[in-house]
Amino acid sequence: MTTLFRLLLVSALAASHAPAQSPFDYDARLPLDLRDSLWQTQEGIEIRAISFASPKGGRVTGLLYLPTTPAPHPGVVLGHGAPGNSRGFRTVELGLALAKSGAVVLAIDAPFARRNAPPLSFTPSDSADQIQLIVDFRRGVDLLSNRPDVDRSRLGYLGNSYGGAQGALLVGVEPRITAAVLRVADGGFLAHFSDPCDEGARGPETIAGCLRWSIAEEDLPAAQRERWVASLRPIEPIQFVGNTRARLLLQSGRQDDAVTPARARRLHATVPPGATVEWYDSGHRLPPGATLSAVAFLARHLGLSAPSEALADWLEARAAVPASPLR
Repeated sequence: MTTLFRLLLVSALAASHAPAQSPFDYDARLPLDLRDSLWQTQEGIEIRAISFASPKGGRVTGLLYLPTTPAPHPGVVLGHGAPGNSRGFRTVELGLALAKSGAVVLAIDAPFARRNAPPLSFTPSDSADQIQLIVDFRRGVDLLSNRPDVDRSRLGYLGNSYGGAQGALLVGVEPRITAAVLRVADGGFLAHFSDPCDEGARGPETIAGCLRWSIAEEDLPAAQRERWVASLRPIEPIQFVGNTRARLLLQSGRQDDAVTPARARRLHATVPPGATVEWYDSGHRLPPGATLSAVAFLARHLGLSAPSEALADWLEARAAVPASPLR
């Protein structure tokens, strides 16, 4: 055997045993090309409009909240609902609550929000959007980690509804997230629109095999549905959340008709042991007490300030203001 042949053989064997590349991988060496300007100041918190380059193309947009307390701060990525964007009333409320408690908060617009488009097309482009969002969230973690006022050992995530479901995927692939709150979340788009025919199915089994759909076939023909399912099933959040080492808090509403309790429980049953689950006598919009509990959870695990009476009063006042659901 010649030396060249041996080298080629060793190289081929190494390649055959190399781990498959994740669709959520990206080149962390790429420049962020951050752009940053003041959006507004609320409750004494400076909120900045930011954008940065996405490894998947285009620019990620969002808001950055800067606390008034002394650095270093924990950093928290914030995910909004669908439909919605980083500037929705309830998303800004969550950003302010976290910043008031001492976090630098980065709220990122999902790809559909950047296009001002519906959240779903029921085509494989939904899969591409989901992959881009997770890569952009990870790039947001890079942004926070590189800030001199952020302690990179204290990084968290908070997501609401769609942001909660996508957070279940993020924490399964991003090891730098050490604590996360997933609010009114289910296991992903497939889990949102279907139930397993086998009522005993658990975890990823709930989106495999026979499914009962809540979308009529005339609205989503079988051939189109199967293409959509094939593109999303490998990246469904319920497939990934069990891999996380992050501390988790899951919050759900007993009267939620957007993410039904049964679908929420399927996600709950998939998370690692030790996760905290809270149920509220509410619909999809959780009460102020849930936000206080979320802040208290992140205070314990990231070093935020514990919720104060002033924060509780402020959240109660905000709760009286009407807002669109799912945000």
